Amino acid sequence: MIEVWEHRAELAEQAITERHASRVWGLPLTNLGVIAWPPTSRDKFFIRWHYWWQAHYIDCQVDAALRRESNTRIRNLRRTINGMKVRNLRALTKNKYFDDKAWLALALGRAEKLDKVGTIKGLAELETNIVEGVDSLTGVLPWRTNETFYNVPTNGPAAIMAARTGRLELAETLIEWVFDTLINEHGLVMDGLRMRMHGPEPATALYSYCQGVMLGACTELAIAQRAEAGVQPGEVSEVGMQNITRVAGLVDAVETHGCNRDGVLAWNTRGGDGGLFNGILIRYLALVAKELPDVGATSAETKRQARRMVMNTADSVWRHRLEVDGLPVFSSDWTADAILPQSGGLVGATIAGAVSSSDIAERDLSVQLSGWMLMEAAARLAEPRTHSSHGK
Repeated sequence: MIEVWEHRAELAEQAITERHASRVWGLPLTNLGVIAWPPTSRDKFFIRWHYWWQAHYIDCQVDAALRRESNTRIRNLRRTINGMKVRNLRALTKNKYFDDKAWLALALGRAEKLDKVGTIKGLAELETNIVEGVDSLTGVLPWRTNETFYNVPTNGPAAIMAARTGRLELAETLIEWVFDTLINEHGLVMDGLRMRMHGPEPATALYSYCQGVMLGACTELAIAQRAEAGVQPGEVSEVGMQNITRVAGLVDAVETHGCNRDGVLAWNTRGGDGGLFNGILIRYLALVAKELPDVGATSAETKRQARRMVMNTADSVWRHRLEVDGLPVFSSDWTADAILPQSGGLVGATIAGAVSSSDIAERDLSVQLSGWMLMEAAARLAEPRTHSSHGK
């Protein structure tokens, strides 16, 4: 029922717009998402703003514009891009975290494809900056400059960017590194690799967004490889099959180990940076469901699995939402009821480059953006309402 999910996506968008959207320091033609609701005074003035959260805010605005383009949506999107440039106080490349920059490059790359947005100044430089950050020794990107930690949340989005921008060799290198070194016994993607004096040391933690970015990277590379080889949609070909097979295995692992008995994604990530993790997985499950090349029964089943996880999860999250002034507040735990955010209490602090959760995770912009991503994904995958011959 596509109309139902489109309406829910509209409400999710409206909730972010009314509660979080604000001019940067009162400047005209700017917009960013305030990182908490209810906000602290510091957050209202964008003393804290979290670069990579804003990248996902842009991505959600692109989702909404693709669903139904309007002058208002395009204007707000342009203002958010401008707001990032203003708040960063310098070029968008001036950020020591390569994962932050990769997320923004992905969002701006999608925005640039909208007819009424066009070329975005600074995007080409941002992409080049990311590519130039590849470590000559390992062949992959570090988490941040002068760092010996190489992780999937950096190299995954960088691989997606590389595949989308024609840098197929780089995309393949980054993907191969992950599948050669960071897949656990259940077929899930681990966090990364630390280079120690005694040798490489795997960081074995499992995060939902690591699964998501590798689903996205493999899907985008398979699409790009087949396009470069001139393979037509539906044509039987071995081109891209390795990555399609990887997607099938990873989707199966996520459904087996990452969902509850109702087929709902059950990674409880709380708020802070973790508030975005499930939304990112959903974004790329939806990409698999919609765009994975059709090569036979296996890919068809993989697409059905991915769609099933998105729609089951969207049903659960919508059921567990709160409503404030008719607009949703989404839960940080997609299998449990949302908690009403309140002023007071601790808001998420930045520690060692990561943002922790607020006392009530639902207060964090990251959590609400993931809910919006989920509603947009469900709207993309929903089927039109059917009418039976009995008129019911």
